[in-house]
Amino acid sequence: MIDVKTVEHLVNEKIQETDLFLVDIKVDARNNISIFVDSPQGVSIDQCVAISRHVEHSIDREAEDFALEVSSPGIGYPFKVIGQYQKAIGRTIEVLFFNGEKLQGNLLSVNEENFTLGYSVKEKPEGAKRPVWVEKEKTIGFAEAKSVKEIIIF
Repeated sequence: MIDVKTVEHLVNEKIQETDLFLVDIKVDARNNISIFVDSPQGVSIDQCVAISRHVEHSIDREAEDFALEVSSPGIGYPFKVIGQYQKAIGRTIEVLFFNGEKLQGNLLSVNEENFTLGYSVKEKPEGAKRPVWVEKEKTIGFAEAKSVKEIIIF
C-alpha cells in the first residue's frame, strides 16, 4: 500500500512556492489516491494536472499500481485546514457540534485556535408580544466542532 506521508511529501514539494495548500489525502486499500488542494483564489485544472504528474512520475508503478485523482474539495466537503476557513470568511457555513446541534451563519473571522460565526436567532424581548430576529456572534474552538462546511443558500 502506498504511504500517505510519501504522497503528502510529494504534494508539498510541488506546491511549496505557490498559494496552494494541501487539504487532505486519502489512500484506500486498493491504492486509489485522492488528493485535495485549495487556494484563496480556487484551483485550476492546470494546477491539478501539474500536481498529478509530479506525484505520478515520482511513484514507481512497477512496484505498486495505483489510481490518482487531484481536485479541490467541493462546497460540501468539511473543512480540514485553517486555509479553508480563511477562504470562507464572509461566506455562509454550517457548524455541526458533537451533541448534534447545528448552527448556520456567516464566518466572520478565524485564528489559530478558533473561529467566529455571526448568526441570527428569533428571541422574544421582555415585554414584547412577538419574537424578533437578533444578530449574535459566537466564537467556536476548532475542537468544539465535529464538522464545519460551506453551504450555499438559494
